[in-house]
Amino acid sequence: MASGKSNMAATGEMRTVRGRSRTIFYWIVAIIALIGLADATFLTIAHLTGDDAVCGSAAGCSEVLGSAYATMRGIPTAAFGAVAYFIVFSMAVLGLFGYAGVKKFLIALVTAMFLASLYFLYLQAFVLHAFCPYCLLSAALSFFLAGLLVAVPAAR
Repeated sequence: MASGKSNMAATGEMRTVRGRSRTIFYWIVAIIALIGLADATFLTIAHLTGDDAVCGSAAGCSEVLGSAYATMRGIPTAAFGAVAYFIVFSMAVLGLFGYAGVKKFLIALVTAMFLASLYFLYLQAFVLHAFCPYCLLSAALSFFLAGLLVAVPAAR
């Protein structure tokens, strides 16, 4: 009987640890998504207002933000990033509340963000030969999100 109680206690402790690690995971994802949302929103507003000075003295930044690749059908590319980061943030909050299937959706969305970041890095490096520090921040955040989702195993 004593071993049954200790097994139940151990199982309860494991659930607590899993719940705590899941909470920490989704908090980290939410914070990274908020940083990405702020970055992408800043770039979107700068593009819509025509503000070239957002880059300061960063060489090549204005070239990237003023290139033909900075819009898709008249919509600033950064706006798509802002929407993606907002959805990641929303999914992380839902994950904090224990909604099932959130991580699968996050994996799909962050994979798309990762691939888009690779494409835009390619454009900056090999087509435009110029880099935007805000765009590089967004790529780094996407890569970090992808790494987190790969490194943290799915809950059982």
